[in-house]
Amino acid sequence: MHPSVIVNSVAIIVGSSIGLLIGKTLTDRIRNMIFQAVGLTTLGVGTQMLLETDSFVVVLLSLVVGAAFGEWWNIEHRVSLLTKLVGQSESANFTKGFVAAVTLFLVGPITVVGSIRAGLTNDGSLIYVKSVLDMISSVVLSSLYGLGVMLSAAAVFIVQGSLVLFASNLQFLTDSTYLDDFTGVGGAIVVALGIRLLNIKELKAANFLPALILVPFFDLVFSLFGG
Repeated sequence: MHPSVIVNSVAIIVGSSIGLLIGKTLTDRIRNMIFQAVGLTTLGVGTQMLLETDSFVVVLLSLVVGAAFGEWWNIEHRVSLLTKLVGQSESANFTKGFVAAVTLFLVGPITVVGSIRAGLTNDGSLIYVKSVLDMISSVVLSSLYGLGVMLSAAAVFIVQGSLVLFASNLQFLTDSTYLDDFTGVGGAIVVALGIRLLNIKELKAANFLPALILVPFFDLVFSLFGG
């Protein structure tokens, strides 16, 4: 188990504890400013990742084709329906908090890209950044919904841990070209998430996730044709 996964889970527990302690002392204005700070940081992290790419053409093709598949499968809508279904199964704040936290902390590109990078190269830097973002977000969420947010730490530990273990089987992606372009595509999706968090535009970030699977294919095509 990569230590970053443990750190992420602990960060959520710490943030939730703080949120429970300060409770309703957080005004709506402060909550909005905190989420804006999270959005700006997400945007910066995504931009930094995007600039690591070896080929912007590969990034573009992966995003275009991946988004087409994502729209066809309607990933964003399906995820939304699932979380609403679970959230409506009980009206208590506990359930609402758990669902909101799991959705925010796990259903996103940073979880996927960060976990795969940690599993492939033992680089947990993105998950460490995510840990700080999740801790800040959990302060706000737990001040609204209570203990359900803290319980999401267990889900983060299980899901991210599983992704890291699975990624360790994808050793071919450790080639610098594959890894750089994979990081670049992941960065573009993280930028989309940042734009969404800042309420600039409601981009369907989840619909771009299939692009991550297509990166090795386009890199292979370019290498065969000397691109």
